Amino acid sequence: MKEIFSDTGSKQLTQMFLAIIFFHTSEYILALAIHGASRVTLSSLLITKHYAFAMLISILEYLIEITLFPNLKQRWWISNSGLIMVILGEIIRKTAIITAGRSFTHLIKIRRKEHHRLVTRGVYRIARHPSYAGFLVWSVGTQVMLCNPVSAVAFAVVVWRFFAERVPYEEHYLKQFFGRQYVEYAQRVPSGVPFVN
Repeated sequence: MKEIFSDTGSKQLTQMFLAIIFFHTSEYILALAIHGASRVTLSSLLITKHYAFAMLISILEYLIEITLFPNLKQRWWISNSGLIMVILGEIIRKTAIITAGRSFTHLIKIRRKEHHRLVTRGVYRIARHPSYAGFLVWSVGTQVMLCNPVSAVAFAVVVWRFFAERVPYEEHYLKQFFGRQYVEYAQRVPSGVPFVN
């Protein structure tokens, strides 16, 4: 039990909780700033039952492993790589949100709004869905930061599958909204989610 309250346990768990708090708080604040309080709900915090369950399981994995295999958590080059992934994922995602402005929403739009524009500048020159790429890097990074091998693989698979299903669904509507302009954009720029065209 003392391993949990050691310098390693305290540092890694503190980084994890700060990463989660910053991610969700900043998502909500950006949604408020971009869309206004009347158009934003608590769903903009992006905390679902499945997400909370996954994070709970990852904390449980961490507690079990630091108790049974404390040396596993001492691999600082792995933990620091995860911290870099978390920061990089945040930067990519928040840059995507700010660049898209009012065209960015947490829910897929099935009807085009007057302010809805096809954004192809900034990070959207590199990836069609940079916010998804950022979240994928961030979420896996949280587990690498904790040196959680099982959760790191599980998060990578689950988050990738979620976006692999979401991208084609969202792009169906983007093609309806923007027609040939979107098709040409999609041919030039990768999705940003590995192995998802």
